Order: sequence, then structure tokens, then C-alpha cells
Amino acid sequence: MHSISAKLFLMSDLKLEPIVVPKTSDVLAGELRRRILGGALAPGASLPAERDLVSQTGLSRGSVREALRILEAEGLVTTRPGRQGGSVARQPGDESLAKYIGLFVHGRGISLVSLLQAREALEPSLAALAARNRTQEDLAELIAVTERVEAALDDVQLYLEENVNWHCAVAAASHNELLRAFIVGLSGLIYKASAIENFATDDVRQVVIRAHRRILDAIKAKDADAARRRMARHLGALTADVQAFPNAPLVLE
Repeated sequence: MHSISAKLFLMSDLKLEPIVVPKTSDVLAGELRRRILGGALAPGASLPAERDLVSQTGLSRGSVREALRILEAEGLVTTRPGRQGGSVARQPGDESLAKYIGLFVHGRGISLVSLLQAREALEPSLAALAARNRTQEDLAELIAVTERVEAALDDVQLYLEENVNWHCAVAAASHNELLRAFIVGLSGLIYKASAIENFATDDVRQVVIRAHRRILDAIKAKDADAARRRMARHLGALTADVQAFPNAPLVLE
């Protein structure tokens, strides 16, 4: 009798933490995500039809649809509606990273100075990698976009767009996919940073064009140290000029 009482006491004293059961849609999304990223579902491969997913998993149609919506928001599937529609696997693209970077920057109220400092931290290394890794095709694209920037000298809007394209071309020539995707993801924010009203004067544009040419020459010569140094000098001067400019916004909108 005494032992039974002791057991009952121990059971009553037992404390359990709340058990969190994952949503069925999250479980299905996780399994499909694993198969897409692992290569079992190659880019362009069709996922089972919605009714087949319901039948195979035993989940409700609502859970299946929610799982597919999650993957579509992540950029891992493309879903076409209608009788001939369906979901197709895809690789994450630059736009996926760009979306989340944009959400983070705007949601956290990241300052313009922080963006410029991020560029100063990353782009000199990308320029050095471009000098080491660029191919003839990369060099041809860099020369072409450099010439487009110069040709747009008197068209501020086009100049700003081609200026961003130039930085993305340097990143692409680095052949570092992660850093390239990050810079491309930042490209829209870089455009906003460079499009400050009345900042891109003729003098500023001329200075930028000369800096681009010096960096291009270093990449062409495969001189990584010079490419790094010249990009750092270029972006450092730009950061200082923007910080001193009276119309520069405190945060990116």
C-alpha cells in the first residue's frame, strides 16, 4: 500500500512541457522541399497533381494546397491554375534571395549607411575574385556594360540603371555564386542608394566612369590586388560623398 502511494505521489509531481505538433502542411512542405533541394525532383519536373498528393499522403486538400503555397512563396515551385495546370519544381533564383533581403532591410529600417558599408565590405573582394576568375565571356560583358554606362552619361536614369548592371557584372565575373546572388539581391537597393535626388551630377558621373575604367583595367590584367584596392577606393569615396550629401535619406524606403 505504501509503495502504491509513493508511485501516485511521483506521478502527480511529474511536470510536462506543452507538446507542439507541427502543422500537416508544414510537414508536407518540408518533405517536398527536401526532395526538390536534394535533386529527387529536378527543376522542371512536375509534382504529383493535387488530388494525387491528397491520396498519397492522406492529408486534406486544404493542407496540400497550403504546402504548395509555402513552396511557391519560397520560389521552389511554380503553380499554374486550371485544368492543364499543376506545380513544377524549380531551383531557388536570385529573386528569392532579393525578396527576403528587401523584406529584412525594409522591415528592420536598415540605414543607407549600412547598405553602403555592406557594399564596401563585399565588393572589393568580388572585384579581386573577378580578376582571378573571369573568363573571356565575362570580360566581354564587363567591357560592354562599361561602354553602356559611358554612353548613358547624359541620361541620368539610364546611367543609374547601367551603373547597377556594371556592379552585377563584376559580381558575376567573380564566379562565387553566393556572393553574386547577394549583390544581385541588393541591386534594387543599390539603385535606390545611387538615385538620391540631385546627387548623380555630371561631375559625380564622370568620377564613377573613371573609377569603373580603372577597376576594369585591373580585372582585364588579372591583377586581383589592384582590383580590390581600386574598388575599395571607389566605394569608400562614394560612401563619404553620400554621407555628406544633405538630401541623403537616413533609411531606405
